[in-house]
Amino acid sequence: MNDSRAALRWLCLFALLVLPTGKSSAAEPPVPIVRAHAHNDYEHARPLLDALAQGFCSVEADVWLVDGELLVAHNRDSVKAGRTLESLYLMPLHERVRANGGRVFRDGPVFTLLVDFKSDAEPTYAALKEALAKHTNMLTHFTADGIETNAVSVIISGNRPTELMAKETHRTAAVDGRVSDLDNLPPVSLMPLISDSWDSLFKWRGEDEFPPAEAAKLKELVGRVHAANRRFRLWAAPDDSASWQVQYDAGVDLINTDKLAELAAWLHTK
Repeated sequence: MNDSRAALRWLCLFALLVLPTGKSSAAEPPVPIVRAHAHNDYEHARPLLDALAQGFCSVEADVWLVDGELLVAHNRDSVKAGRTLESLYLMPLHERVRANGGRVFRDGPVFTLLVDFKSDAEPTYAALKEALAKHTNMLTHFTADGIETNAVSVIISGNRPTELMAKETHRTAAVDGRVSDLDNLPPVSLMPLISDSWDSLFKWRGEDEFPPAEAAKLKELVGRVHAANRRFRLWAAPDDSASWQVQYDAGVDLINTDKLAELAAWLHTK
């Protein structure tokens, strides 16, 4: 009896080790989705990692400068020690770039890290420059003459030190512009992205059909941004498939969402 039980145990072990199970031993890497932007990414269970798992190529982190550290949170009273831009975003991205042969997604596109300044612009920028100095070999470099693309492009939104940054001849970050900047555009190497609030531009909130007049306005606006060789993003748009379709059809480059899996699945059908 004991010999029979031993033989059965060995047979089961052999089956587990050798015989095919029908499942891959490693998960397939996600397909990069260049038009997906994770709004307030840090509010997900796994900041950055949940977006990467869905293939997102752009994420947004709000930061507050507190006692010399860039802490990630939407509101000042929500900051927590240890939740720094370095620990949640810069270091994980750097480790991933090293592991993937110089890209966030192996052989993939440039990844955008949108850093939304919630605290005062100039001191927060000084702290960001110090933080980025440890990661320059993975970062896109912005100069007076152009853009030297790399694995990760950092773009500053929110309280932007635009005038200060415009005076620099070399930077590892750029500025997130606004629609009003289209009237007097700075160099694309300073402002490669234009973003604005949906609510300030459109009345449609997702009910019924998108009005033809607003559709024409959106298409014209996207055309102006693209003619200036920049990408376009809208925040606070309705976060559902009807709105995603409107933005997709108009050519909006980064579709803003809090629904990572849903937008990823929707974009994979396109």
